[in-house]
This record gives sequence, C-alpha cells and structure tokens, in this order.
Amino acid sequence: MGRYPSRTPQLSAGFTFRLLWTLQALVDLSASQEIYAPHSIRVEGDVTLGGLFPVHARGVPGTPCGDIKKENGIHRLEAMMYALDQINNDEELLPNVTLGARILDTCSRDTYALEQSLTFVQALIQKDTSDVRCTNGEPPVFVKPEKVVGVIGASASSVSIMVANILRLFQIPQISYASTAPELSDDRRYDFFSRVVPPDSFQAQAMVDIVKAMGWNYVSTVASEGSYGEKGVDAFMQLSREAGGICIAQSLKIPHNRRPPDFDKAIQLLLNYEKARAVILFASDEDIRGILNATKRAKAVGYFLWIGSDSWGSKNSPIYQLEDAAEGAITILPKRATISGFDAYFTSRTLENNRRNVWFAEYWEENFNCKLMSSSKKDDSSRKCTGQERIGVDSKYEQEGKVQFVIDAVYAMAHALHNMQRDLCPENSGICPDMELAGGKKLLKYIRSVSFNGSAGTGVTFNKNGDAPGRYDLFQYQWNNNTGPGYRIIGQWTETLQLNIEDMQWPKEKQGTPSSVCSSPCAAGSRKKLVKGSTCCWHCEQCNGYEYQPDELNCKLCPYDMRPSANHSSCQPIPIIKLEWHSPWAVIPVFLAMLGIIATIFVVATFIRYNDTPIVRASGRELSYVLLTGIFLCYIITFLMIAKPDVGVCSLRRIFLGLGMCISYAALLTKTNRIYRIFEQGKKSLLGVLIWFGVDPPNTIVDYDEQRNIKPDLARGVLKCDITDLQIICSLGYSILLMVTCTVYAIKTRGVPENFNEAKPIGFTMYTTCIVWLAFIPIFFGTAQSAEKMYIQTTTLTISMNLSASVALGMLYMPKVYVIIFHPELNVQKRKRSFKAVVTAATMSSRLSHKASDRPNGEAKTELCENVDPNSPAAKTKYVSYNDLVI
Repeated sequence: MGRYPSRTPQLSAGFTFRLLWTLQALVDLSASQEIYAPHSIRVEGDVTLGGLFPVHARGVPGTPCGDIKKENGIHRLEAMMYALDQINNDEELLPNVTLGARILDTCSRDTYALEQSLTFVQALIQKDTSDVRCTNGEPPVFVKPEKVVGVIGASASSVSIMVANILRLFQIPQISYASTAPELSDDRRYDFFSRVVPPDSFQAQAMVDIVKAMGWNYVSTVASEGSYGEKGVDAFMQLSREAGGICIAQSLKIPHNRRPPDFDKAIQLLLNYEKARAVILFASDEDIRGILNATKRAKAVGYFLWIGSDSWGSKNSPIYQLEDAAEGAITILPKRATISGFDAYFTSRTLENNRRNVWFAEYWEENFNCKLMSSSKKDDSSRKCTGQERIGVDSKYEQEGKVQFVIDAVYAMAHALHNMQRDLCPENSGICPDMELAGGKKLLKYIRSVSFNGSAGTGVTFNKNGDAPGRYDLFQYQWNNNTGPGYRIIGQWTETLQLNIEDMQWPKEKQGTPSSVCSSPCAAGSRKKLVKGSTCCWHCEQCNGYEYQPDELNCKLCPYDMRPSANHSSCQPIPIIKLEWHSPWAVIPVFLAMLGIIATIFVVATFIRYNDTPIVRASGRELSYVLLTGIFLCYIITFLMIAKPDVGVCSLRRIFLGLGMCISYAALLTKTNRIYRIFEQGKKSLLGVLIWFGVDPPNTIVDYDEQRNIKPDLARGVLKCDITDLQIICSLGYSILLMVTCTVYAIKTRGVPENFNEAKPIGFTMYTTCIVWLAFIPIFFGTAQSAEKMYIQTTTLTISMNLSASVALGMLYMPKVYVIIFHPELNVQKRKRSFKAVVTAATMSSRLSHKASDRPNGEAKTELCENVDPNSPAAKTKYVSYNDLVI
C-alpha cells in the first residue's frame, strides 16, 4: 500500500523527539517482531488491518496488564473478527480480496499501546542489514513483516491520541470505534484519525441539555485523569458557560494511580457542596466502580444524581454488586442496536473453533469461573473447565455496547478499500500495482468520503474532521419490581434533546424530580442578589413600595402614574377616581342644593304670580329677581362641582363658581343703589374670568399626589379640573370682598329703627354668611394634606355656598312669601293714612338723609295722603307705612 515517505511531514519538537525515540527502538529490534507483540492475533490476507483493543485492564504498578476485560476487550475484539469474516464472505464487497488482521492488546494503558503499535510500522522501516552476517558468513534471511494499511482502534481516547501521533508520521489511517475525546477532532494534529462514534463535544452538549431539561443549575464534575475524562469535562464546562444558567460547584479529577482513599476524598468533597447533587461523570469503568463504592462507604447511597458518559453507557461491569448506588443514574451511549448476527457468532465460540483468538482461553476461565491449565491465574480451589460450557447458557451474556461501532469501523475501512480498488484497478478484480503503490493519504481520502448503512441500519459518514454525526440513546438505571434493576431508555439526542421525564424514577424521591440548585427561584416581585463569584447562587430581596421587578436582578420604580401589581412583577395604571353622585360626600350637598333650587323656584314663581302686589313691589322687583338669580346660581354650582370633570365642566365651574355669589352680594350691597350697578359688578366678574381663560385655558388633570399612599394598593389618581386651591379662593375673592363690604354696611345700619325697611334681615343674613365662610376657609385649607381632601373640600365648598344661598333666601324672602301665601289680607295698599304717620315717615327719612329720588324703585317709600281728615277715626290710630304695607 505504500512505502515509507521520502520526506516526513513538518513536525513539532515533541513529535520529532518521539520519532527519533521510535526509530532508535526499531533499529534495536531483532529480526523477530515478537519482542513487541508476544501475544497478538494474526489473520492472513491480501490486505492487513491493524486492531487495538483493551483485552486486559491496566495492571498494578510495575505490571503492564491486569485482569482480562470480558466485554470491552473480548467482545470488541471478536466483533472485528466477525466483521472480517462477513466481508471476506461477501462477493460484492472487495471481490477477490481477502482482509487479514494483526490485533494487539493495549492493556488500557497509553504508553504500553504505543510500544505495541510500533508493530504496525515495521514494514515501513527500511533497515540497513549489510553488516549483519550469520555464523557461516552468509547474509541472514529476514521475514518481512506484514504491511498494515489501516488500524481499527483504539478504545480509550488517551490511547488513540498516543497511537495517532506515531501512525500519522507513517501516514497510516486510523478509525476508532470508541475514542470520543474532543481534541481528536483537530484535523491539523490528528489528520489521519477518524471515528465512527461522535466526539464528546456532542456528548457534552447532550449532558448540558439534560441538566437544563431537569431544571438543575448547580452541578459538580468528576473526570478520570487523561484525555477522555479531562477533555470531556472541559467540553461540558465550556458548553455550559455558553448556554448560561449552569454553574460548576467543583471539578474533581481521579488520578491514574488512584487508591480507595482517593475516591473517599472525592465523595467527601462532593458532599461538602450539598446543594450540587447532580454529578457529571467522564470516567473509566474502574473509576466509576471506585466512586460508587466510596458512595456506599460514605452512606450517601441515593443522594447523588449521576450523569454518566458513554464510558458508563448501559454496561453492567461498572455497577456490578453496586446497583443500589447506581440507581437513578442517567447515562449516555451513542445510538446503537444489538447485532443479532454477532450474538449468534459469539455464543457459538468454543475453545475448539476459536483457536485464532490467543486470549480466548483466559476469557473462558473468567467467564465460566473455572480453571483450564496449571499456568492459569485462577486459584487451585476453582473447578476445572470441561470445555463443554456454552456462552449464554452456562454464563450470563449481553452484547457489549460498542460492538456495532467496531463492525462499522471495519466496514468503513473495507468500503474505502473497495472504492479505491475500483478506481485504481478498474481492469483487475484483485490488488493491482497502482493500489500497492498508493499511499495512506490516498486511502484517507476514500475513508472520509464513504457513506453506507451501518450494521444497525444507520448511516455511516464522516465530516471534514473525521467525526461521525452525534446520535445518542439516553438511559436511566432503574429498579423494576417485576424485572429487577436494569437500564431503561428514557430518550435520545440527535442534535436536539428528546427526554421522557415521566418515565424516570428516583431513589428516595417520592414526589417529583429531585433538585440540584444552589438557590431556589425567587418569588415574583423579588430580585436576585447574586453571591459574589457565582451566577447560580443568590439571596432574594423583595421589591418594596412602588418598585416592580423588570428582570430577575433589579427592582425599579414604576412610572408616576402607575403602581406595582400585587406581586410587584409589573406595573399597572393607578385607578382614577372622582366624586361619585352616590357618595355620601355628594349626596348631602346635592340634597341641600335640590331643596334650595326648589325653594328658589317657588319664591320666583310666587313673586311672578304676585308681581304687582305691594310686598313684591316694595321688595324691588327687578332687584329681587337679580338676587334670586344669584341664589339660584349658588345652588347650581353644587352639580358642576360634583359632575365628572371635562373641559366644558371645568369652564362652567370657573364661570359660575364666583358669579352667583358676586351677583347676590352685589345686589345686597347696592340695595339702595341703581340696579344697573349690579350688572356692572357682574361684568367686572365676568371680565376677570375671561382674562383667566386666556392666561390659563381650562383643562382636566389627574392628580396622583392627592391620594398617594405608602401602600401602593391604596393609591388613587384624582380626576379634577386644572385649578389649584388658591385659584378657587381667588375666584371667590371678589365675592368675599362684596360680602365683607355688605356686612360693614349692615353693621352701620344696625341703629335704624326696628320697623324700617330690611336692614335687620340683611344684617342677620350677612352675619350668618360671614360665620359660614369663616368656618369654610380653615376647613378648606386645613384638609389639604388629607387623604380625603377631594371629598372634604368639594363638600365643604358646596355646602358653604348652599348655606349662604339658603340664609339669604330664608331671611330675605321667606317672610314675604309667608305673608303673600298665608296672610294675603296684609298684602293690600292703604289709601288713607294719618298725618302722624306721614310725619313719622318723613322724620325717619330725614334722619337717614336719603332723598326719595335716590331710592330704588319705591323701596322704603312713604306715601303721603293728600286728603287727611284729622277728626276721622283713622287719625286716632297710629300707623307706620313700610313699603306701602301697613303693619
């Protein structure tokens, strides 16, 4: 298949040193290669494939090999033999070409495997034998070693890495059936390495997906020292960082030369992080057994949640007699199927028909626990083997998980050779010279381009780095009451995770899935206060007051017009309120206003009905109607103050808030002046309102300060007109000035005779009104900070205006209405009056220094009778004329 290359590839310093050491060792070899491979399997053929299998476990210090490995070693080795038989019997694949093999034992040790693999390159070493002579002087005859065109193996990643370094120097392609270390995907360093199993980067991604699917975020890792374990954990840690939400509590490493105390120490360290119950295992079979044994010694069975890599898979050897410690473990194994043909082949193997396997006798003793020969490792107490035992009948048999991949690796090499032979030897049915001269690079090209259905029916392909696609089965070791303990498929991973959580079982967990978290999730409305150095450990702090939780790490204040929800997880609009018609604060003012309006309308109607009677005329009809209009407006403002604020209502409030009082008190003040002055006062008031409209147009606002509470759920926004308390008082200021002036005049006229005009009713009206408004002002401003401000101030203002209007209406008009309705006999004009009455009226008029022409519309007017009979009976009766009414 090719000669030793004339120019070696450009090498690093380490590779150069290893090459020199290797060449020196080969120079020192004797003619027999058995020095390096005292125990190996040879199968003759036209083309020879190398095979590397961990037939034995690693030996104790000082001894390269230990006990035989029945499953990982013998099952896999026999899988290669089975595949060779199938290919050699296939007339379609490699016709007229027989595949041979040279199979070596790695003893699960990388340095020992490196020594063994030198066997594969001997045929490529050109030795100078010119100085070598036999004792008779004749040149020696060397048996040329077989040329290995490709290697199947190795199993452990650390072994494959060590072997790949030397095989690439001699351009020998290598296809592994079990090595999954991510670093082997580096096509620049391991360019002649390929594998039919997916790399651990895919396996690590599957583990990350499992951890996240289980809701775990705090895990520990345990790795066997070496490329497989350390690189696998590194890949998991890198992917978990990229995925986010997963923290590594601690990462432990089991040394090569481990002892039971090393496992005990590891378990104690894991127990120190009691919340990190999930443990990621990238470890060898022996290390898995050591960890589970230490778990039993620490009485921590059932505490840890194991997630094992494909080195655990669905194998029984790591958990034999440790089933209780392994219960609940989730394991990963590249997707595979049981090859029924291999089962038939392997169970038919006996000591007689399988002599080509030099380790089969040792396997026979271990499998049937018997002794074959005196040199056996079995003690003398063991029974002697009969040779008639049968695999699967007299011993337990279960196909090892990597058997499928060993078969696929051999077939991948065969398909590559077949395609190469078809292209280079189109006219030959066997091996042609061109194929003999083709180098390992040519074969590697064909290996990377193969595509066929493997032994399990799944496609076998390689990417540019020589990796197979990621396809995994997920298992959990469970205890079944019917079948006992065993592995159960709970899902699969093919680029994405499909996990059946409902099929999972947990030891000592009666309810739901166990947890492996550093800190429980914070309740809604509580932020995470991270512990320094960790994104998975935190303390929970409640968002308070008007804060809400925008994300899991922060609390922020809600906008001014919003408040937090009940759990502080979001913000909600603050409810907007107004004074409702059905509120007790509104019912009383409305009731009083309605009574006042009815009374006012009744008075107006009465005055209109009796418009020409002496009492109405004496009251000053026009002036009375103006005053009653002002009183009516004072009652009407109650409805405007309670109505829902909008631009129209706010405008009417500004207009009528002070207008009614202004008209009322202006009418009383000018009781002795012309009526037109009243309207002049009203015009002044309206002018001020219009100026106010221009400077500050009416509008509505929502006041969130008025009923803002320490407790957000009690906060309310108050819908109101855009007018301040001071502006309300200012709008009433002119009316209050008129009221004060009117009161001053009432005080000045308190000395007027009792039976003159309306001085005293006006005085009582103003005194009472002043008392009402003096009480109103402190109540109005004193409640500015109260939570009930809107209700108290509105009610106080409306009641004060209602009372003011009611006092004026009651004291000035109700006595007149009473006389008009119930004593109509007094509401008549007297035509004759005594001279004494005339004199009395005139005298009183002189005292007040008022001219008759200055009095308004007959008010306080004394009529003089032109025809007075002093001797008549009327002259002897004393009369007082009051507004044309004799009282």
